[in-house]
Amino acid sequence: MAILVGLLCLLPARAQEAPSYTLQKTNDGYVRMNNKTGQMSICHEKSGQLICKMAVEERAAYDEDIADLKARVTKLEDAVASIGKLPPVVRDALPSQEDFEKGLSYMEKFLRRFMGIARDFENEEKGANPGSQSPQKT
Repeated sequence: MAILVGLLCLLPARAQEAPSYTLQKTNDGYVRMNNKTGQMSICHEKSGQLICKMAVEERAAYDEDIADLKARVTKLEDAVASIGKLPPVVRDALPSQEDFEKGLSYMEKFLRRFMGIARDFENEEKGANPGSQSPQKT
């Protein structure tokens, strides 16, 4: 246990993280490099502040990405807007309210007639065996 504590004391408390950017002085100002992405910017000192602008090639790539994203957003917005509209084939395939009520009426008549036939069978069975009890129904 003491050996483990001794080894832990030798390790640094926290590993140093690499800086996000590296600045390199040039004749005209500075070049700033993003250590994670590798993108470079040209920086000039103005009124005690460092003003950085993207390199020309990176700016063109950035503008292309923005244009591509705008086109994709427009396409998605059009797709979302069209979802609410049913195509005529689907809309015309749905029954009208009148047809729906007519179908429901047929179904109701069928069920009433069916239940009447079932009652008639039950009454006939009771009439044939007046002294017998009807079986338990669960």
